[in-house]
Amino acid sequence: MPFEPGVSGNPGGKNGKQFKAALLLAIKRTDGDKTELARIAEALVEKAKTGDVAAINAVADRLDGKATQLIGGDDEAGPILHRIERVIVDSSQDRNP
Repeated sequence: MPFEPGVSGNPGGKNGKQFKAALLLAIKRTDGDKTELARIAEALVEKAKTGDVAAINAVADRLDGKATQLIGGDDEAGPILHRIERVIVDSSQDRNP
């Protein structure tokens, strides 16, 4: 189905913000002296302390930031090289006489 200008691709108007709003309300809720967010963070740390690799990675990513990943070719092919070139053509001139 082709794109039609002026016609929404999301006719129901739902954009996922309702779920985000519900999550924000839930994590801001307090129970005693701690927010739900604090309880979630503590649960993540406890899981990491048991050796759960996914939890360890989640804690490390949030504290240190995700590790940068090299973008390049393999050892045999060498680095990936791209060339971007912009050519401006005057369409008013006939190129083929």
